Amino acid sequence: MTKFRLITAEAVRSIGANVSTTFASAVSVLIGMLLIGVFIGIGTWLVSWSDDKKRELAVHVFFCDGPPECTAAATPKEINGVRVFLESDDRVKEDGITFITKQQALAIQRKRTPELTQNLVRNPLPPSFDIVPKRGEDTAAIALAIRNAELPGVHVVRYGEEVSKRILQVARVVQIVSLVAVLVLLAASTILIANTIRLSIFARRREIEVMKLVGATNWFVRGPFMIEGLLCGLGGAVLAVILLVLGRELFMPLIHLTNASDIHAWPFGLHVLIVLGAGLALGALGSGLTIRRFLQV
Repeated sequence: MTKFRLITAEAVRSIGANVSTTFASAVSVLIGMLLIGVFIGIGTWLVSWSDDKKRELAVHVFFCDGPPECTAAATPKEINGVRVFLESDDRVKEDGITFITKQQALAIQRKRTPELTQNLVRNPLPPSFDIVPKRGEDTAAIALAIRNAELPGVHVVRYGEEVSKRILQVARVVQIVSLVAVLVLLAASTILIANTIRLSIFARRREIEVMKLVGATNWFVRGPFMIEGLLCGLGGAVLAVILLVLGRELFMPLIHLTNASDIHAWPFGLHVLIVLGAGLALGALGSGLTIRRFLQV
């Protein structure tokens, strides 16, 4: 405990004696953590948006409804056979099979395009199944399985090939870009912090050499610098959190992205914990990595 107090006191003394480099280190952490906090918010919102779009993907199985497309309309037995086939597919969501009658299909179409359905003599729309997959990526595979099965009573299977492919491609790109951007920001922040702390350590290299020559261990020498890095990291991270809170309160009410309740970024409390944890880790890591070359006396 005495050694820890000595190391902590040395770190605090160093911060007071090197205000300019300490301020530069804290600002480096502030910039890095602010960018990471902002990008985590934007990135997680985009990932949530892409997941919501994938949930909109569905397979539509339209049944025969008699001439002229088919020789005869699908029977209840054939429709039930298709339901059994779909329920046996593990890729289909448990409550994701919805049967739409001819009357329901016409009512839906009237809401979407009333001008096209107001003068109809008869109902031309067939009964159908809407199938929602557990994962959006399985949409095409489910549709292909239904087509290959050649089930009696099935007239056509559709799943919006082009739209599905585009949505899945966008979702994949969003996830990859978000991950790569966060990793790049972390690496850039670590390098920036390490370079800033190197200035402080270089200015005190003679002091480190003397401590090593009188028998100080590597960890005893490294301790004050790592605590100094922790304090700088914590200070910069706290400032970044304050700016994130201000930005959230001032600018978020002005941004109207979507009203969908299923689309949202990670909770702000989690953002704060990530920023504080990353600031502490980067401060200590930057100090620990930088001082290694000065310990070889």
